[in-house]
Amino acid sequence: ELVVQFQVLNQSCQCLAWKPRPVGVWPCPGESQHVVAGYSDGTVRVFSVSRTEMELKMHPHAAALTAITYSTDGEMILSGGKDGTVAISSPRTGMTIHVLADHKGSPITVLQCTRKQYHDFGVEGGELWLATSSDRRVSVWASDWLQDKCELLDWLSFPAPAGPEGLDNLPPSLAMFCPWEHGVLVYVGFGLQKEALFYSLRKKQVLRKISLPAFATSLSLSPAAPFMAMGFGDRLLRLQPCPTGDPQDYAGHDDTVHFCRFAPSGRRLLTASHSAVLVWELTGA
Repeated sequence: ELVVQFQVLNQSCQCLAWKPRPVGVWPCPGESQHVVAGYSDGTVRVFSVSRTEMELKMHPHAAALTAITYSTDGEMILSGGKDGTVAISSPRTGMTIHVLADHKGSPITVLQCTRKQYHDFGVEGGELWLATSSDRRVSVWASDWLQDKCELLDWLSFPAPAGPEGLDNLPPSLAMFCPWEHGVLVYVGFGLQKEALFYSLRKKQVLRKISLPAFATSLSLSPAAPFMAMGFGDRLLRLQPCPTGDPQDYAGHDDTVHFCRFAPSGRRLLTASHSAVLVWELTGA
C-alpha cells in the first residue's frame, strides 16, 4: 500500500536515507519520521513522512547528488556529488558546515557513518565515517560534530588494470564498515582480481580476501550476523557467510542486481534490479 508520495517537478531523485532514531529511544505516537533525498540539481530536501510535507531545502552541491546519509545521531546530513565533493550540512539550521574536495573529479558512490569511541584510533571524535568514489578511493574520517571537527583518518586507493572503458562502464566502488568486526571495512570494486577485501583500520592492511564469481554491483553487510549480501551483473544474488563458509547463490532478478540492503534486524534483505524489487527472508541467519 502506498502511504505517502513526495514529488519534485523536473528533478530526478538520485539517493535517499531515513533519519536514524536515537539509541535507546522508543518510537512514540505521532513521532515525526524524516527522509532526506538528493536531487539532480544539487539540492537536498528533507521530508516529514508523518506530516507529509517538505521541511527543508538546501543547495550544497553544484552537481547532481549521488550519495546521501545521516550521521548516526541524525544531527548532520552528509551528501556526495557527481563531481566528487562531499558536503556536511545541518538539518536544524539549513547551513552547510563543511565541503570536502578530497575526492573531487570522481562521483561519490558510498557515504556511511558509524559510532566510535574517542580512544579507538587515537583521534578525537564520536563518529567515524567513510566516503567512496568511482575511482576506487576510500577516505575514512573521524568527526566531532558538536566541536566542528573533521579529521582524515585513512586514505585507501585500490589498483585496477588499465582499460579503455570509462568509469560509467565499470562496476561500482563500494565500501562499508563491518558491523561484526570492529575497526574493519569491506571493499568491493573493479580491480586486479574479483574479490571482497577486508581492511583493518588499526593495522593499515588487508586482513583477508574472499573470491567472487564476478565484480560485485551491490553490497550489504548484515547488522545482526556475520553475513554479507552481494549482487552481480548476471542477475545473481550471493549470501556469503564470513569469515569463511560456503556461499549461497540465488536467482530471481531480471537484470543486474544493483541494490541490496539488510533490514536493521538482519532477518530480511531487500534487493532491486531493473524492474523488480524483491524481499528475502533469512530463516537460517
